Amino acid sequence: MKEGPDIARIAALIGDPARANMLTALMSGKALTAAELAMEAGVTPQTASTHLARLDEGGLIRPRKQGRHKYFSLAGDEVAHALEALMGVAAGAGHLRTRTGPRDRALRKARVCYNHLAGDMGTRMFDAFGAKAWLARRAGALSLSPDGEAFVRAFGIDLAALRARRAPLCLECLDWSERRSHLAGALGRAMLGRMEDLKWARRDGETRVVRFTRQGERAFDATFGAAP
Repeated sequence: MKEGPDIARIAALIGDPARANMLTALMSGKALTAAELAMEAGVTPQTASTHLARLDEGGLIRPRKQGRHKYFSLAGDEVAHALEALMGVAAGAGHLRTRTGPRDRALRKARVCYNHLAGDMGTRMFDAFGAKAWLARRAGALSLSPDGEAFVRAFGIDLAALRARRAPLCLECLDWSERRSHLAGALGRAMLGRMEDLKWARRDGETRVVRFTRQGERAFDATFGAAP
């Protein structure tokens, strides 16, 4: 046997259609019950339990107990990044499950990628961070520049609190619909949360769509640049 990570095992876990649907549903960032995931996958609760046990064993999801209920979420950012990248490969190869429609356009404009902003508005924000020199890249790793730190603090984010966490501050995630990067990591999560606090946007409770208000979109454009 060759040495190194066993990608075949992980690929087999993701490759099952029912499990793929479950993982895609968890990309909303919400923790879901086994019954809810069974509905997303179109399988019986018993079959869903078997799939969830395999995903848990493979390290792709994390179960949580809350009172009498058990919830499941993605195991972490790295799983979300891998799924988003696979969606990009599938879209690029023309492997789309449904025809495009209004919901598809909304997803492409702005959506949640686990816990940060993705879609056109997510990549625009990442591009603005680069164009304004708010991000620095050293040895392939992203960090905030002094100007970037000043902007983040002025935007109302507690940078010291973010750095106190174990999660990486700045990461880039390949956006499946835009084929460009959007901002992930603790900062990506905090930026989306701050936009929600400012009432610029809200998450759709039923889908991964992030809906910006008119005022929120104008404020976003003023901060990060209008759409071309």
